[in-house]
Amino acid sequence: MTVIVRELHPDVPADTEGYARVRHLALPYILFTPDSVRHLITNSHPDAHFRQFVAVEDGEVIGTAGVSLAHDSTEPGQGYLNIYVRPDRIHRGAGRLLVRAAEEHLAAVGATKLYSWVLDEPANCAFAERRGYTRGRPAHFLRLDLANGTLPPLPEVPQGVELRTAADYADDPRPLFELDAETVSDEPGEVTIEFTDYEAWLEQTWKHPLLNRELTVASVVDGRPVAFSVAYTDGTTRYTTAMTGTARAYRGRGLAKLAKIHSLYRARAAGITEAFTGNDAGNDPMIAINKWLGYEFCATEVRYVRELG
Repeated sequence: MTVIVRELHPDVPADTEGYARVRHLALPYILFTPDSVRHLITNSHPDAHFRQFVAVEDGEVIGTAGVSLAHDSTEPGQGYLNIYVRPDRIHRGAGRLLVRAAEEHLAAVGATKLYSWVLDEPANCAFAERRGYTRGRPAHFLRLDLANGTLPPLPEVPQGVELRTAADYADDPRPLFELDAETVSDEPGEVTIEFTDYEAWLEQTWKHPLLNRELTVASVVDGRPVAFSVAYTDGTTRYTTAMTGTARAYRGRGLAKLAKIHSLYRARAAGITEAFTGNDAGNDPMIAINKWLGYEFCATEVRYVRELG
């Protein structure tokens, strides 16, 4: 059968369902649903030039590419492409065709440096390196068995600290935006991100279909959320931490750890059986928290980079 690559059609269920299926089979540690696939493409910032490509064989989506510019970075010209092929449909040329389409698009919109996450397996790394990408920093996926594992006892909430959920901010989520903006700017990585557009954040983050506001927990001091753990769920029994962080002035007090364990207790009570998270390999404090919670490493990915001439 011939493999063709084209842009995803967000209004075609077979496309969004196929995209989500490929991502689940190739990378089960990150949650994707047809709704979240559609949300990404319909709510992306125009300056991101975001595209979702699909590789199709005999009418079936067998590979995907998510492609964008880092429009909210302090450095222009940085682009992302992440390529995934169904494990049972490899060696058919889908990956090669998806990379070509992604690179052509990014070059056309002004990208000069390309970043791609690659699962740290020999075949995947060799595929990236044959195409001129250079190995960079690693990151880990971690899994927690909420059905059969044991969470640590809930710690006492310190005096002067209150726990609230994102649902408590339904009328005015700006305090969560401000906390998100501060913490994301300090995340480890090659690309420095700045959140400055509140309206865009509302559309892309606050209204994200996977965001579970009842399970997203914030530690609040003097009426201000100063640490939080953001929970995504897929509508079944799977949960992932989209972000955990603390405002700079409140670090070292265990407030993010407090928010995260309370989120996990809430998740387990809601019937969630499997939780995932991810950590940069150099983020020792967060890795320590996750190990204390009972998470175990389940996969590693590597950031690959290529300079465009």
